[in-house]
Amino acid sequence: MTALDDIDRALVNALQDDLPLDHRPFAPLAEKLGLTEEALLDRVRALRASGILTRFGPFFDAAAMGGAFCLCAMNVPADRFDEVNDKVNAHPEVAHNYERSHKLNMWFVLACETPEGIAKIAARIEDETGLKVLQFPKLQEFYIGFRVAA
Repeated sequence: MTALDDIDRALVNALQDDLPLDHRPFAPLAEKLGLTEEALLDRVRALRASGILTRFGPFFDAAAMGGAFCLCAMNVPADRFDEVNDKVNAHPEVAHNYERSHKLNMWFVLACETPEGIAKIAARIEDETGLKVLQFPKLQEFYIGFRVAA
């Protein structure tokens, strides 16, 4: 992995703040960082390609829109992990699917249009895989900001 320069560090920090709802939201940030808009976008692409940024996009509050999120976990036999992973990820409601070194080795988030959708999709995954989906609904929301030191 490449080391971040000062501009990349400032960019990673700034991307976590609000971008203007504008036709060209990156232009003011580029100007602030002393870059052209295209140079800034090239840096974002490079950070994504290198894996430093794993995701860049809006975060929607499903509950505020009438939907729901739920953290889920499964105990997947090692020899079936790829097969189960493909079945789980085939559902558009699944996000953030991670493998963990633990008895519960598959963790993912369900984001559904309605709270009832969580149980429905979890049951469908159980039917398709033959494995139990444990559900850990959000009790309280926390925002944890991440800043890269200069």
